Amino acid sequence: MPDTLRIAVGFVPRTLNPLLGTQTIEASLARLVTDILVTVDAQGNLVPDLAKEVPTIENGDISADGLSVRYRLRENVKWHDGQPFTSKDVKFSYDAIMNPNNDIISRHGYDVVRSVDTPDDHTVVFHLKHRFAPFVATVFGESDSPYGILPEHLLGKLKSINDIPYNSAPVGTGPFKFVHWLRANEIEYERFDDYFLGKPKLKKIIVKLIPDENTEITQVRTHEVDWMYEASVNAYKQLRELPLDETHIVLTPYNGYSGIMFNNAKGPTKDIRVRKAILYALDKNALVRKLTFGAADAATQDLPPFMWAYSKTLSPTPSNLQAARSLLAEAGYGPTHRLPIELYFEQSSTLNKTASVQIQAILHDIGIDVHLHQQLSSVMYGGYGAGGTLARGKYDMALYLWIAGIDPDDSSQFSCSERPPQGFNQSFYCSAAMDAAQKDALENYDQSRRKIAYTRIQAQLAKDVPLDFLWWPKQIQGISSDLKGFDPNPVVETWDTYRWSI
Repeated sequence: MPDTLRIAVGFVPRTLNPLLGTQTIEASLARLVTDILVTVDAQGNLVPDLAKEVPTIENGDISADGLSVRYRLRENVKWHDGQPFTSKDVKFSYDAIMNPNNDIISRHGYDVVRSVDTPDDHTVVFHLKHRFAPFVATVFGESDSPYGILPEHLLGKLKSINDIPYNSAPVGTGPFKFVHWLRANEIEYERFDDYFLGKPKLKKIIVKLIPDENTEITQVRTHEVDWMYEASVNAYKQLRELPLDETHIVLTPYNGYSGIMFNNAKGPTKDIRVRKAILYALDKNALVRKLTFGAADAATQDLPPFMWAYSKTLSPTPSNLQAARSLLAEAGYGPTHRLPIELYFEQSSTLNKTASVQIQAILHDIGIDVHLHQQLSSVMYGGYGAGGTLARGKYDMALYLWIAGIDPDDSSQFSCSERPPQGFNQSFYCSAAMDAAQKDALENYDQSRRKIAYTRIQAQLAKDVPLDFLWWPKQIQGISSDLKGFDPNPVVETWDTYRWSI
């Protein structure tokens, strides 16, 4: 169908409200309908979205003391129902994020705001409690929680946004308008002709919900879909066999990792000796070769090499089975007292299934009996209020994929204050040394000083092992050769869908 983009998605969205999303698919879909203040281009450079300019100290929109940030908003923006977008919408969206009645998975960055002023319809000023270097990239920016802005005139009088019709039928300022959502089947969008950056080239977008990767690949092959969203490495192996004149593979590096997240608060993995034993037992270089087919690199810690804050002082931990067995013995486990561990993973990915079985076999040989549990992404990654497995700490280990924002700020994962229900620290890791290093990284606007702090952070992660960072993946997109303009940024693929055509 000309001018209609058909997307195959293996992840099941739980909500279409950008403030309540917990999965990458929910963030990607939200950006079809809603906008943020500042986005990034395909090279990772900050560029304005609803803001006219990116706030900086140089242009005066960040105060010299770093305690206030001003956004000058575009004046030609309309909501899909024709109402004008104003600074009131930004303030309302901030208030909704901070409203304790709302099931917001992370308030990181927003919680440093002391007050918000709206001196006129097209100016909003955030006054901060303390200096926060990642602010522009975090608050209504391309963060690990990229919250699109909501309409105050439709939602402003509600006490909570947790259970409202909007969550299944959103209204935004984005390039596409929501049409319908057939649960477990498809979601449809149509072009918004009055989009402020120009009339989108695509007329329709149809998102086909297909929780089986083999079916997705078949539909790519038979041209029933034009884009296989965030394919796994197993799908990547198969997609490479398709004719190049029909299907292209786009590999995009991003600030993220795949690994094993340990529950640091309870259960057997609360013991660092158990965590380190598992770290030593797994040969991550071998796992990368066997499992990713060249679409990933063995990781040191969380930040990948293309990030300016990456630490060159570390290297992937080599496998050492003798050390693994010795640590387990110290913790009281061995051949006669084997350690049972529960491992959870998201079920739609063939990679997760293959990796979990290999990890199970490797750990069996050192005295650990791994019991496997597969779950829907909406269950495993659900928020605290929704009873999510990770957010509620109902696991020992989990195969974990983290996709972060464009800033190296990882405090939302590793700060004591970010443990659920307050944030994304779902390993429940807490360290005074880590908190001190994070404070230095967050309060200094000078990049060279921040880089020193992130070197400390990476070293602390290597010492404490809250996770075993296995590899740095790339986003794998299988797209039809007919799709033009597809140019993902390092955070989200749908940042510029108004430019796409087919």
